[in-house]
Amino acid sequence: MNVRSAFSLVAALSALSAGALGCGGDELPYTPKPAVSGKKAALPAVPTLPTKVKKQGDAYTIWGVTHDLRSRVHTEEVNGKKISIVGYIVKTNLDAAPKCAIHKTGKGDAADCKSGIPTFSIADEKGEAKDMIDVMGWASNYAQVFTMIEGIDKAAKGKEGDVKVADEFWGMDLPNPIPNVGAKVKVTGVYGTTFTKSTSGAAANPKYGIMTVEKIEYLEPAPEKAYLPGMKKKL
Repeated sequence: MNVRSAFSLVAALSALSAGALGCGGDELPYTPKPAVSGKKAALPAVPTLPTKVKKQGDAYTIWGVTHDLRSRVHTEEVNGKKISIVGYIVKTNLDAAPKCAIHKTGKGDAADCKSGIPTFSIADEKGEAKDMIDVMGWASNYAQVFTMIEGIDKAAKGKEGDVKVADEFWGMDLPNPIPNVGAKVKVTGVYGTTFTKSTSGAAANPKYGIMTVEKIEYLEPAPEKAYLPGMKKKL
């Protein structure tokens, strides 16, 4: 046997030996671990999540409609659509009306008078100050509101609800009574991210949206009548 043949034989025997070692061998038996003993961990109770209601009858709640407005799936169902929303009036801007805008209809505001559009905001709960929707389009200016409040105060007892004032710019009757904090209302109109009815420019709220109202139904009355600054309250 020459050197090359001897070397090949040794290599072959080494390979067989390595294969035999790799294919077998004793395996360690499985030993199950005992259960953990001792003091159990103190875990907090599972919290109870609040139940959110999307609708009350045919009307959306504020949570329900704003959820759909921000949803990629449902936004087209509410944005720019005529719907109804129910909620409590938690805020108005009547107390912020400037003195120059508080007068009877038929008289124009001064050229330098800066005045907003009468607006109230609705929420799912009384006292809410964050999650709310602005309701606009029910009066074009504070003069219309002034005339309506004055008419209600001058009406004979029991006839206050018969008073009507048509908005001279938007051609619709103002709500009676004038919206005030604490009332629960159902508002129907076009809901969306913008309000474009104003001649002074568009308002926008992409997070909560704006209701351009066409109809206001009172489900619960406000505890007090609405007044503008400087108006004498009728007891």
